[in-house]
Amino acid sequence: MITPLRDRIVVKRCDPETKTAGGLIISAPDKKDEGIVVAVGPGKKSTSGELIPLTVKVGDRVLFAPNVGQTIKTEEGPCLAMREDDLIGIFQ
Repeated sequence: MITPLRDRIVVKRCDPETKTAGGLIISAPDKKDEGIVVAVGPGKKSTSGELIPLTVKVGDRVLFAPNVGQTIKTEEGPCLAMREDDLIGIFQ
């Protein structure tokens, strides 16, 4: 497995949810912009040199911006390496 550096994360794409909690069916786009975080870096350093840990952790289901990240091959299959700033949100 790869260990990301600084504020980078590795995300494995997954199928988006097709139903809401209320039971509404969502028509999903062809491109999957959701994934599961499989690896995280230690965080980024502030201007004073302090380490600021990342918000996401391994196992979080996240939504990310389209066309971000670099495709890499891992033991889990093809994944995306990206910065935490490329994420839009974390699913609860």
